[in-house]
Amino acid sequence: MAYSASLSSHIPFHTNSRFCAFPSKLPNKHKTTPFRTTITTTPIPSLFTAASVTDLSAVEGTTIALIGGGSVAALAAVLSLADPERRRRLQAEEVGGGDKEVVKNYFNNSGFQRWKKIYGETDDVNKVQLDIRLGHSKTVENVIKILTDEGSLKGVTVCDAGCGTGCLAIPLAKEGAVVSASDISAAMVAEAEKQAKEQLVVGNGGIAPVMPKFEVKDLESLDGKYDTMVCLDVLIHYPQSKADGMIAHLASLADKRLILSFAPKTFYYDLLKRIGELFPGPSKATRAYLHAEADVERALNKVGWKIRKRGLITTQFYFARLIEAVPA
Repeated sequence: MAYSASLSSHIPFHTNSRFCAFPSKLPNKHKTTPFRTTITTTPIPSLFTAASVTDLSAVEGTTIALIGGGSVAALAAVLSLADPERRRRLQAEEVGGGDKEVVKNYFNNSGFQRWKKIYGETDDVNKVQLDIRLGHSKTVENVIKILTDEGSLKGVTVCDAGCGTGCLAIPLAKEGAVVSASDISAAMVAEAEKQAKEQLVVGNGGIAPVMPKFEVKDLESLDGKYDTMVCLDVLIHYPQSKADGMIAHLASLADKRLILSFAPKTFYYDLLKRIGELFPGPSKATRAYLHAEADVERALNKVGWKIRKRGLITTQFYFARLIEAVPA
């Protein structure tokens, strides 16, 4: 299967019985739109996943985009010559732990600076980073659209698990939601708080939005009860054996709905991710786990939840499956 920067795809978002789409721009008054349209995304995703903590700063996007089916097959043939797992083990030993410690260390140090730029508005980003920023912003916009389509968020309690620099928590607060936001990285949480204080100011009505409650927590430590749980681009740090437990835990904290985004596992994406492991660079600091949609759905069904809406968001270097689940 060949792909290049000139390719585009029409990706439908759909419920269990009909198609729907979340526009890239939110309507002014969040009016509900018919669920029968599709969105046109930018190119079929390339080598790396939505939250792979890899910005490819040392690799030209055009170089990767030109890799075709034949080249993919050729590169796949040399995968056995690389040993990415050994590199991961050495990284884990350096910080004295496993995946969680590596992720925490990364996002408190070099990863924080890298992803602060990607999630921010600075022009100091390369083409790949800018593309990832676009993909992530599309995901955030789609989540806001899902939530506001059913009415005002004023007083609705939302937990943003893995909040990063506040890209979702702050817009939710602007919509009137009561937001609890957490992240494993203290640096990310501090930046999110800083951004919230700058952006959540008194509006024309004279009433300032409710400031989100920010905490440094991993997914396992979350507690409480919320109308909605949201966890975007975090499951990529969990193998499926642990992701099942995390999905069950997140669902147990939600009363009405759970919104998840994750890097989808297909033969094609899995192969591209493995090829990506061959590229050197200090930004490859954590494992990236892909998840089959069927596995995520099975984990939800096991705890009495079902998927109501689902969709795929892609740019050239970002791809994420977005689902909304509700009690069955």
